[in-house]
Amino acid sequence: MRIAVVGTGYVGLVVGACLAENGNNVSCVDKDEAKIATLEAGRMPIYEPGLEELVRRNHAEERLRFTTDLTAAVRGSEIVFIAVGTPQDEDGSADLQHVLAVARDVGRAMDKYMVVVDKSTVPVGTAVRVRETIARETTQSFSVVSNPEFMKQGAALEDFMKPDRVVVGTEAGDERAGDIMKELYAPFTRTGAPVLMMDTASAELCKYAANAVLAARISFMNEIANVCEIAGADVDHVRKAIGSDRRIGTSFLFPGVGYGGSCFPKDVKALLKSSKDKGYDFKILRAVEAVNDAQKIRLVEKMEAHFQGLKGRTIALWGLAFKPRTDDMREAPAISIIDRLLAQGTTVRAYDPEAGPTARRIFDSRIALCEKSYDALVGADALAIVTEWNEFREPDFARMRSLLRAPIVFDGRNIYSPEHMRALGFTYFSIGR
Repeated sequence: MRIAVVGTGYVGLVVGACLAENGNNVSCVDKDEAKIATLEAGRMPIYEPGLEELVRRNHAEERLRFTTDLTAAVRGSEIVFIAVGTPQDEDGSADLQHVLAVARDVGRAMDKYMVVVDKSTVPVGTAVRVRETIARETTQSFSVVSNPEFMKQGAALEDFMKPDRVVVGTEAGDERAGDIMKELYAPFTRTGAPVLMMDTASAELCKYAANAVLAARISFMNEIANVCEIAGADVDHVRKAIGSDRRIGTSFLFPGVGYGGSCFPKDVKALLKSSKDKGYDFKILRAVEAVNDAQKIRLVEKMEAHFQGLKGRTIALWGLAFKPRTDDMREAPAISIIDRLLAQGTTVRAYDPEAGPTARRIFDSRIALCEKSYDALVGADALAIVTEWNEFREPDFARMRSLLRAPIVFDGRNIYSPEHMRALGFTYFSIGR
């Protein structure tokens, strides 16, 4: 199929590359000329494992193109994906100005029937607004489809190529668009993953609902971890026990320093705001958000209690990205942790395998960003582990002891065994154990 993807951010670039990998001819559109030039040169504006290779291969095979010419891309396509950002407004709602601006431009460029797909995460009712926007600009017939993405950063390619499910929302009676979307996704669902057909409103709500459930599980386990500390219990035992229940399962039951990233915080806020706008008070989500905000500084509170004040101390941080296998620091717990440390006059030495440049843009020279993990430990009073990158799981503990002023570790991801750390001579703090 001939496809245009408008927006070359995280979602748009992954969608475009994966669709091209299956033989489709894809034009990725962005108004940012510098970003398009970067992509044409084979350089990635984001870090995602495997994406650079996929983009370069399909670009070389001329199945994947990059352009600033939206009109030409639309007129050369059968399907247009809208994959631009929906940033969070001050009131928590999703800002749709970019989505609707693209819809307007697509309507102006449209010269035949086509399917316009909302791939951006958008609130209920967006498909209706997209239709109204396009209809003001064209007399051509068209379909509007809601097709939310369910890609995890760090595993986005596999999530797209081998999805758990594909959600397709169509307007009432629009079988033509539904058939086109089923054909598009047929190569990705050959192993039996369902293509769930529904109305656009239900499809739009699916993404928010999924992320809200996962965020709730994280906050719930962080609450259980805090109870464990008070009761003298071990959250790992509790986690394994409840995860063995088939009704619950094992995913998203790991306590830590809270969730972050571009999806969970924004989507929880957006669902709270859209529910409020419709007259409903989503009490559980308000609690989920409050717990997460408090959990982000739980590690610093442990440091404050141990050192009886952090002024003049030096703390090493391993991990800055909100999760491993990404350089994304949007709403990352590390930001809240560092801000609280700096406010108390603490020196911060930090290392992350990928997020160093991102952290430099956020903190400038207020923290010391180290090129190697062990460099961050030099002269530090303690180490705080904030992101569970694999390279932190089996470090040289003897070297750690020799570099730190004192062998103290605050493990915000519970990646080490308390018994093992004590046997190695560390003063060790974790979450819920």
